[in-house]
Amino acid sequence: MTQLTLVIGNKNYSSWSLRPWLLMKQFELDFAEIRIPLYTPESISTLQQYSPSGKVPVLLHDDLTVWDSLAICEYIAETFPHLSCWPENKIARAFARSISAEMHSGFQNLRQNMPMNCRNKYPGQGLVTGVQQDINRITDIWEKCKQSFGANGKFLFGNFTIADAMFAPVAMRFIAYDVKLDSIARNYVQAIWELPAMQEWIKSAKNEIEVISKYEF
Repeated sequence: MTQLTLVIGNKNYSSWSLRPWLLMKQFELDFAEIRIPLYTPESISTLQQYSPSGKVPVLLHDDLTVWDSLAICEYIAETFPHLSCWPENKIARAFARSISAEMHSGFQNLRQNMPMNCRNKYPGQGLVTGVQQDINRITDIWEKCKQSFGANGKFLFGNFTIADAMFAPVAMRFIAYDVKLDSIARNYVQAIWELPAMQEWIKSAKNEIEVISKYEF
């Protein structure tokens, strides 16, 4: 099998890149990483070499190109079914897919006003109209998951799944903006933060050379 190659953007800002990267790291897949600095004069032409959409992330595998974070995660789940990237229980799996899709398409107020940043802290900032509603919905999801499916582990469904990869950038936002959380949400954010793969991503983000002028959400 040809080696997997994941094309990503800046680690400090690219929340979409973090999602499949973290999933693949957590399940100890061997993959090459191509990091493309975004919003430079060369970004568009470089991205077009790999990405039909002109965006990151992109997964390259044999002659196949898969783009979009959730599509990549689904491809990994299908290609490596023994890894249990989704919960094994049908009801839990349906719930995990639903909340992952909601994360993928929703929470625009949070995305726009609390962009992911692994290097800096912005306590108290970003709480404009609509953001607290997004935060409340996210923490409600987490509480439901922990109570219904994840009581026996640190993550939303006990063991790490695609759903955790999808919400990992939110955990990073909550840390950067010092969002006030109840104990369930706070413990979950801490569990994401403490992942060795997450610490690897953060260390790399802190060592990046600042080359972009705006964020990729």
